[in-house]
Amino acid sequence: MKIICIGRNYLAHIAELDRELPTEPLFFMKPATALLLPHNPFFYPDFSRQIHYETELVLRICKSGRSIAEKFAHDYYDAITVGIDFTARDLQQECIAKGRPWEIAKAFDSSAPIGEFKEISSLKDAENIAFGMKLNDEWVQQGSSKDMIFNFDRIVSYVSRFVTLREGDYIFTGTPRGVGEVHVGDKLELFLEGESVFWFRVK
Repeated sequence: MKIICIGRNYLAHIAELDRELPTEPLFFMKPATALLLPHNPFFYPDFSRQIHYETELVLRICKSGRSIAEKFAHDYYDAITVGIDFTARDLQQECIAKGRPWEIAKAFDSSAPIGEFKEISSLKDAENIAFGMKLNDEWVQQGSSKDMIFNFDRIVSYVSRFVTLREGDYIFTGTPRGVGEVHVGDKLELFLEGESVFWFRVK
């Protein structure tokens, strides 16, 4: 199982980070050890002083494929949830400044919490999926799949040109505006279509 993450997929998030608008999906990967399943706390790592949350819709790949045509991409994912792409922002900025790869800022253990998956077929509108996150019971991020620059099918098709997708892989599809820091003691709760899919604390 692998975790594929899409960057810069919402205009407002690109603006808040002052980044360039991509012409194709940008992606990076996290190892399986980055996964943090529901009912587990997130332990603040000792190598960073600036951990940021990035709330994202997460697709579950349901069958293997390579070089998937966009018109067939919808056959390769069947369920969705909400997850967090935790980022050690201080390490990321240092790596970028020095021209180094920044996996240490994105791929560390437990950096990819995910909630319980729901079948996409059970949703009212698969083109307009609402999601968000509350930090200490206050909304900090809210978004919708309709606002993505690259939709699910485009993402799946593009990624599969370079990396074979396997059943059980996850794709994080990008974060809307509102990213910010977490601190020890914080409670994070993620929502899909208005329903809580999981919550956890930072320890």
